[in-house]
Amino acid sequence: MKLIKYTSNPNGPTLGLSTTSGVEIIYQDGLAFKDLNKSGKLEKYKDWRLSPKERAKDLASKMSLEQIAGLMLYSSHQSVPAADRGFRSGTYGGRSFAESGAKPWELSDQQIEFLKNDHLRHVLVTSVETPEIAAKWNNEMQAFVEGVGFGIPVNNSSDPRHSSDSSKEFNEGAGGHISMWPEPLGLAATFDPEAVKKFGEIAAREYRALGITTALSPQVDIATDPRWFRFNGTFGEDAKLSADIGRAYIDGFQTSDGDAEIAEGWGYHSVNAMVKHWPGGGSGEAGRDAHYGAGKYAVYPGDNFDEHLIPFTEGAFKLEGKTGKASAVMPYYTISYNQDPSGENVGNSYNKYIIHDLLRNKYNYDGVVCTDWNITHDFSGKMDVFIDGKPWGVEELTVAERHYKLIMAGVDQFGGNNEMEPILEAYRIGVKEHGEAFMRERMEQSAVRLLINIFRLGLFENPYLDVGETVATVGCPEFMEAGFKVQLKSVVLLKNQNQVLPLKPQTTVYVPKRLYPERKDWFGNSIPERLDSPVNMDLVHRYFKVTENPEEADCALVFISGPDSGIGYSNEDAAVGGNGFVPISLQYRPYEAKFAREQSLASDRSYKGKTIRTTNECDLDLILNTKELMKGKPVIVSLLLTNPIVVSEFESQVDGLLVNFGVQDQALLDIISGKAEPTGLLPFQMPANMQTVEQQFEDVAHDMQCHTDAVGHVYDFAYGLNWDGPIEDERTKKYKKTGSK
Repeated sequence: MKLIKYTSNPNGPTLGLSTTSGVEIIYQDGLAFKDLNKSGKLEKYKDWRLSPKERAKDLASKMSLEQIAGLMLYSSHQSVPAADRGFRSGTYGGRSFAESGAKPWELSDQQIEFLKNDHLRHVLVTSVETPEIAAKWNNEMQAFVEGVGFGIPVNNSSDPRHSSDSSKEFNEGAGGHISMWPEPLGLAATFDPEAVKKFGEIAAREYRALGITTALSPQVDIATDPRWFRFNGTFGEDAKLSADIGRAYIDGFQTSDGDAEIAEGWGYHSVNAMVKHWPGGGSGEAGRDAHYGAGKYAVYPGDNFDEHLIPFTEGAFKLEGKTGKASAVMPYYTISYNQDPSGENVGNSYNKYIIHDLLRNKYNYDGVVCTDWNITHDFSGKMDVFIDGKPWGVEELTVAERHYKLIMAGVDQFGGNNEMEPILEAYRIGVKEHGEAFMRERMEQSAVRLLINIFRLGLFENPYLDVGETVATVGCPEFMEAGFKVQLKSVVLLKNQNQVLPLKPQTTVYVPKRLYPERKDWFGNSIPERLDSPVNMDLVHRYFKVTENPEEADCALVFISGPDSGIGYSNEDAAVGGNGFVPISLQYRPYEAKFAREQSLASDRSYKGKTIRTTNECDLDLILNTKELMKGKPVIVSLLLTNPIVVSEFESQVDGLLVNFGVQDQALLDIISGKAEPTGLLPFQMPANMQTVEQQFEDVAHDMQCHTDAVGHVYDFAYGLNWDGPIEDERTKKYKKTGSK
């Protein structure tokens, strides 16, 4: 571990300095400054009294082209310690971490390479072994770069990492690795922007304690097609709710106040928010997703492109806090089909109309624009591979030409790219077309934007962490309790026939085991079949009497997940002469696409008449079999959702129906037992059938026929029950729609 020494300033920042970097403190006007480039002079970029913009402009003007190119890189996924195999793997001294004997927080060979030789300063962090190891790794990395070149600190980032571990018991007196909250759909189900702002504040504190200073979130795309597999990362289908929840989320992440504020709301508790995905990715044709070649087109049959911008223009770019707007934007992979007046159909980041004309000029966005990951890499041609290049619409260009097109469209940064050479080659292409002065100015423009996001968090003064403080902060009891309370608020009660819920304390319950079929994860790895309890049974025993004999039970509790039919592409179909495209189903039983379009809107991708099966049809069988075993006694279903689903296959057979979006088992049991009352509302419509799913427009919200249950309740947007019946409160007055289809 590197030793850190600190120098304080009266009414100014405390400076953190590695004893191994060779950087010294210089003094002027009785104040201390870090001599980051070892020049012995107080240049503007070292002067913490100046604004981030002044400092960024000064530093950008001094940087070599290679250093600017490195700043424009955003690393591939990094785990701490580096994995032994796979795309997150790394070595130490040429050997795997397990074989090398290296400490888990030491830098990998690959990290040293991209930090030193490619000048990379933006790192995407995935898994970390413990908060302590994360803090030590941050300090190792910051000490390394402090002694290199201009001493630019690393801006570490993360995708959302506050999901709940369902089996873990909540304990107010015991912290964890990080506080646990619902998935974004669950945050939206609270319909409570203030609760989401509190999440942002807490998440930011934990991020900063882990050395993470940029959040690759929130995902404010309005999920207007119910089949989209990124649905769960959104705040649902409604533009106004998504704008309000997104605004609160970003205000929570970015705002520092009191002693933590440096200037203009930014400071030591702030985390840059990279809002995504401009201009919205929720309208993929037939619900397919653009991580795959099969899903590269977003379509707009309802001519509703502009509504998808609302969560950005009215939310992320109009914050209530002092920081004003999200500090970074990530466009989506999709080709927004036929939306560019010039007729060009290329991925959103490549599209000059979408980035330069709309985002930069019309909406005056001057923050960082960073591509989604791997869009400059070559595409293998395999339509169903997640880990692949995604250069949609520009497949014929070279890697360097893709970088050049992105730069000229207004992009600042390249996600998932560790090597600077393609950027340098793109620069040379630009020099031939526009001259060196033009291209240098364009590159400095991006450098300034990127540096501002580092300066205003105080990283140039002190990027180091106190390991003890990290351990005390991340997953502390206060933060765990706050997350658990919001988990409770996110659970939605859809059906409560004859007031079967809440269950009395002495109720005897039957919880059938659940079959988890063999499946593949996003990355193509096989997950074997297993038969297991779907819930932490030790917890269930604390709430109720438990029996394995349905005849002895007063009621049954069935825990399942929504249907999973895949990504909308089948190699088997392609192998027998089809086009490979198949339906995405939201029902459990096999689905034949009788109502699909004869002709797809983008390219030849129709799947009309084809049939798809879900991998977990057994979940429906579990409900129906349990219904038979219970012989008329109540059956209560707890449903984990990532998308809207067709519940008509089983709803009439059950007495109680709860949905959640990723919470701890204990939160569900608190609701079922009456320890807490349900208050969540649906952040989307639940379709009556697959016909309405097929006939709705991918780009239009609230355009499906909704399911009506056995007691006459309509499962529409903003519907939910408490113990007294359908919820009608200030939230439903504000957000509920009238005149839905």
